[in-house]
Amino acid sequence: MRKLSGVLAGMLAMFTLAGGAATKQPIPAPTHDVALATTHGRQTAVFAGGCFWGTQAVFQRLKGVLHTTAGYSGGTKETANYGQVVTETTDHAESVEVVYDPARITYGTLLRIFFSVAHDPTQLNRQDNDIGYSYRSAIFYANEEQRKLATDYIAQLDAAHVFHGKIVTKLSPLQAFYPGEDYHQDYALKNPGNAYIQVCDLPKIAALKKQFPELFVEYNGHYQQ
Repeated sequence: MRKLSGVLAGMLAMFTLAGGAATKQPIPAPTHDVALATTHGRQTAVFAGGCFWGTQAVFQRLKGVLHTTAGYSGGTKETANYGQVVTETTDHAESVEVVYDPARITYGTLLRIFFSVAHDPTQLNRQDNDIGYSYRSAIFYANEEQRKLATDYIAQLDAAHVFHGKIVTKLSPLQAFYPGEDYHQDYALKNPGNAYIQVCDLPKIAALKKQFPELFVEYNGHYQQ
């Protein structure tokens, strides 16, 4: 589903810039969030928001993020490979594991980025031209605190009518995360001339830099510690 004709690419570019995946103004911060930790450490969050190329490209450019991995979550180990996931016969979603320092960035801030520039949370089982359950909007929460923060934030955004439709993001307990194939890692960085990357993912990076300059860091294959 990732081969775009010139006409379709242009249409998607306009939609991406106008839709929830790249809102023109920063969405409200979560009313409920955890405080920054007093000591440095490593915590993990797993998000699914359509093609994992773009989701990874956004989160790896956030201050406080230590590492990201594109992969699969929601299904079994045996089906955690691209060849099977794209058949839409598994329960996997293309996901990104985000390892972050809770002393530098909060889970609530990660949620804010996820719901604003990383994808459009109002699209059910799709992101633009990528259609199927594997492209669903989902948060795989690692603990009760993550579940509660995500639930509260969704309620906050829906109540404020921040988006053009109701948020359809699915919350599921994290059973396992399976890293994707090597060629999927850093795909947007390694393939900047790819038409899909130019249409679907570069606008997300640009929106992140414009809306959240205090969080944005350049990424060239190495994370800023």
